[in-house]
Amino acid sequence: MRLFILGLLSTLLPSLVAAQGGGLFSMESRQDGRAWEAVGRLELAGSAFCTGSLITPHLVLTAAHCLYDDTGALLAPEDIQFLAGWRNGRAAAYRRVRRAVAHPEYDFNAKSGAGRVYRDVALIELQHPVRNTTIIPFATDQRPHAGSSVSVVSYAHNRSEAPSMQDTCEVLSEQSDLLVLSCSVDFGSSGSPVFSLGPDGPKIVAVVSSKAKSDGSPVSLGAPLEGQIAVIEALMQDGVGFIEGSAFRPFRVDDRLRKAAGAKFIRPVSRHETP
Repeated sequence: MRLFILGLLSTLLPSLVAAQGGGLFSMESRQDGRAWEAVGRLELAGSAFCTGSLITPHLVLTAAHCLYDDTGALLAPEDIQFLAGWRNGRAAAYRRVRRAVAHPEYDFNAKSGAGRVYRDVALIELQHPVRNTTIIPFATDQRPHAGSSVSVVSYAHNRSEAPSMQDTCEVLSEQSDLLVLSCSVDFGSSGSPVFSLGPDGPKIVAVVSSKAKSDGSPVSLGAPLEGQIAVIEALMQDGVGFIEGSAFRPFRVDDRLRKAAGAKFIRPVSRHETP
């Protein structure tokens, strides 16, 4: 399957290079990012970060691989913090984590490929819900079709101090296991929400899993959401993810370290590179 996907990317992309999205808009002011403060930075053990987004007052959607350290071990809940609307050293809301649950079929140690991207979805339950009239959780929706316009709001190693938005990217290819996007991503963009923008407002249709290249053209790979959130929520209802006797060990947000360390992206093989 991996070889098929790589070949398909190589075949499809040359005719779609012209559809590459435009540049990123940095939302450095509170006014610019007011509608997007439910997107935040996930601090991971004080040494890395990903991007996540609220889908309910107490649940953050992100990529499953963000929950693991470099050895493949799951991070403890106390080693994760959610900084909603993080911007220039301050967040609209700071929350510690009660538990974090990846899709049960996600395998961090599996070889890179479409199946790994497809299950690269996780939910993080916050210790206390975010109830703030300026931080509105996003609804989710079904995957978009090829040719659809989408947007991405993300943090990355070279733009870690404020969220950036790209509202002109496109779904280049809709495959059963993943979405191939023209959206610009980098280390730290893992878990970023991919939005469809419609009359009912922005809705999350995928999360960014990795970045890739085909014939020198950069693309990003998104994990579609249909059915996957419900599976994780069912596990949570059964009590999965709680760690008995776990105690919080607060850590300080050190952005000088974060700027240097960047953040997570799964390490792909062959043409695939992860943000």
